[in-house]
Amino acid sequence: MSLGPKLDRLDFKILAYLQNNGRVTNVDLAEAVGLSPSPCLSRVKRLEKHGYIIGYGATINLAKLGSMLTVFTEVTLTDHRSGDFSRFEQRARTVPEIVEAHLVSGGYDYLLKFVARDVSHYQETIESILERDFGIEKYFSYIVIKAGVIKRNPPIDALFDERSE
Repeated sequence: MSLGPKLDRLDFKILAYLQNNGRVTNVDLAEAVGLSPSPCLSRVKRLEKHGYIIGYGATINLAKLGSMLTVFTEVTLTDHRSGDFSRFEQRARTVPEIVEAHLVSGGYDYLLKFVARDVSHYQETIESILERDFGIEKYFSYIVIKAGVIKRNPPIDALFDERSE
């Protein structure tokens, strides 16, 4: 897989700014990162073309829509052949309540993040998954009482600063 063109510090500034201000105009973005509008737009288009920017969207405050529950679930698969992992991931993609699925090292295979209306909704969802034979041997659920820290955007400058010119 090609990583695309090498990014410089201005590219990283653009990415960091856009992840927090996706609706910014090109003129305002250019000013924020210290470029004129035309070169700034060219850089944004290049970042989009090479897959560094994969979309723009609104962050929705789900609590304003009604009550909801977040549940983290540790899943251990029955079998551990590559096809078993692929099958599990393919089927997990079809469950709207699963918003994240991470293959992890350690005492279990996957860490899933569910969102549900309430405990009953989560229970219905997990029972449906078990009935559909995802290949789950066992699972443990952790209901989130309070989200103490949620960061929607990773700190691009802290993670990749030394990689830029």
